[in-house]
Amino acid sequence: MATELKAGGRFVDLDLSDLDWTDADLTDAVFENCTLREVQAQGAALQGARFTGCRLIRCRFAHADLREAVFEACNFADDAGHIGAAFAFCRLEEARLRKCDLSFARFERSSLWGVEMEACNLRGSAFVRADFSRAFGRNIVQWAGALKGCNLELADLTQLRLPTGDLNRSSLREAVLVDADLEGADLRECDLFQALTVGAKLARADLRGAEVSGLNLSELATLQGMKITLDQQYRLLNAMGVDVHAE
Repeated sequence: MATELKAGGRFVDLDLSDLDWTDADLTDAVFENCTLREVQAQGAALQGARFTGCRLIRCRFAHADLREAVFEACNFADDAGHIGAAFAFCRLEEARLRKCDLSFARFERSSLWGVEMEACNLRGSAFVRADFSRAFGRNIVQWAGALKGCNLELADLTQLRLPTGDLNRSSLREAVLVDADLEGADLRECDLFQALTVGAKLARADLRGAEVSGLNLSELATLQGMKITLDQQYRLLNAMGVDVHAE
């Protein structure tokens, strides 16, 4: 019997690559150990869907509804690990992604308010005008999102706006954070080695325990109230060319 994509359906150990995902209604559907290769999920409704142990190779989600969707231990990278998934103009509000390989994924003009990514590999990923904000009134806008314990090495986070966001324990080695707004963010134990932070806003950000070697404070747009430890101050001053002596 042919497999039919439907809302609330349960799909286990199946290759769903050849099915038509365009405008498919898969609300609250469950996918376990399934394969989706080069799927074009244009306009698909995946609100509340759950993916566990799935492979989503070279897939593109455009104008898809992924609100409150859950991805656990899924692999979005291609076989060579060079091309990731694409999310364009998608709704990912309050989605949850845990222990997923999202290497070289691209999140473009998508709504990510309240999204939580934990222990995910986001190496080389790009967040292009990704929106972590939500308006609660004419003059009330809030931001929410978490990228906790993630590998964001070489990621493009240019102009990312995630004030008060949670990036605890994430690696941002050689990531591009030019003009990013991370004011009040939790950056504890992050690795910022050789990250590009020109114009970044880090006022009130918590960097205690973070690797800050090479972080040039003079290049930041804001830093008032930034939290660091005593041992970090020497590395930060050295990066600015200040010769620090113990006595």
